[in-house]
Amino acid sequence: MAKLTLTTFVTLDGVMQAPGGPDEDTTGGFEYGGWLVPFADEGMGAFIAEVFGRAGGFLLGRRTYDIFSAWWPRVTDPDDPVASRLNTLPKHVVSTTLKDPRWRNTAVVGGDVAAEVALLKQRTEGELQIHGSGTLARYLMGHDLIDVYHLLVFPVFLGRGRRLFGDGGAPAAFDLAESRATAGGVAIHTYRPAGRARFGSFAPAE
Repeated sequence: MAKLTLTTFVTLDGVMQAPGGPDEDTTGGFEYGGWLVPFADEGMGAFIAEVFGRAGGFLLGRRTYDIFSAWWPRVTDPDDPVASRLNTLPKHVVSTTLKDPRWRNTAVVGGDVAAEVALLKQRTEGELQIHGSGTLARYLMGHDLIDVYHLLVFPVFLGRGRRLFGDGGAPAAFDLAESRATAGGVAIHTYRPAGRARFGSFAPAE
């Protein structure tokens, strides 16, 4: 049975929209696409290579799938740690509108998404990985289906844009499993869910 992992890039204020380029996702008039690029370095690349090396399959939202499928099939280097996995391993896309995916080894997930994802976890060897896919990630968080969170936090504040963690949902706690930083200032944190959030007080007990 696979672990379902989420790997995503976020700014200091939690924005995850369009990290890789100006035209990647301009939804809502977003003008700051490509905010990740000035901070990308060898440390970040090494971590991403480690993540993709553990992949047994991918679970993607429609928007992320469209971005990936427009780029990665054109990368044909068999030694590329990302393209070599994305182009060959199973890709599962959660969508109600995608009918005829052309990227090899792509299947569409519809209907009861939570139930389908639970089955995919049982059928996948290695990790079932989510990359980006904020809407899908928030839905799966609400169903307690994500086992590991890899958050790559970049030293930039944007003030607007789609965020990974929005308002609403049950308060949750996490254990920090690993943490590292890159020379470019990227803080990489790996968290595992630890049940519901707990609350207390510093006021002295009477």
